[in-house]
Amino acid sequence: MPEGDTIFRTAEVLRRSLLGGVVRRAFAQPRPGLVRVPRLDALVGATVTSVEARGKHLVIGFSAGHWLRTHMRMRGAWHRYTVGEAWRLPASRASCVLETDAAVAVCFDAPEVELLSDAQLGRHAALTALGPDLLSPAFDAAEAVRRLRARPDVLLGEALLDQRALAGIGNVYKSEICFIERLDPWSPVSALSDAQLAGLVTTARRLLLANAGGGRRVTTGVARPGSALWVYGRTGHPCRRCGTRIQARRQGEQGRLTYWCPSCQSGK
Repeated sequence: MPEGDTIFRTAEVLRRSLLGGVVRRAFAQPRPGLVRVPRLDALVGATVTSVEARGKHLVIGFSAGHWLRTHMRMRGAWHRYTVGEAWRLPASRASCVLETDAAVAVCFDAPEVELLSDAQLGRHAALTALGPDLLSPAFDAAEAVRRLRARPDVLLGEALLDQRALAGIGNVYKSEICFIERLDPWSPVSALSDAQLAGLVTTARRLLLANAGGGRRVTTGVARPGSALWVYGRTGHPCRRCGTRIQARRQGEQGRLTYWCPSCQSGK
């Protein structure tokens, strides 16, 4: 599931392969869920000037002021190949393709692919609304706390997924962060103290930074299969702290599953 750490790592991998390369081929094609299919002809002959993660968005910059923005949602992923190398997924699943003399970058199953100008990038609604990026060197923890506090009636589990509050948290980290901080994801933000919100933000940044280098996503400190996460995906299994069975229930308008320990996170 692509969260902020996955997109950050993807940007690093693509940057090493694409940066400074001249685009020889570029196209997008219809995919289920892809609302608009942009024409990428203008990128042919352009030089790749930047590859960056902005929360869960991946933005690739080109000479002459073009930008390619993608968002993976639940299933999307960028792959990197050498020219002529066989793809690991069917070509029919490719949302867009960029090819230089040195590499081929294929974005599979992404529901959001946009080609933007400098002006469009600067006023893009989703990008300009993003809260502080947890993986940015310039991350502003106080601003992240302020934005969470500005959502007093929102349940904590939903507030953490709001990319306008802080950018980079997905469903896995939402549940893991609440567990580590012993906070009930079903409590409204107004029930938390400033110190509790600051602790959440600190833990969120620590976990994403720790997992930005690749490999298995780990929040427990134990990388073995079946031991890497505290509560996510562990419905009915005993809590690693107290032995109480982990519960899960859908939360929010999108119905995303929230996992928690009813004993460790009771709020008492």
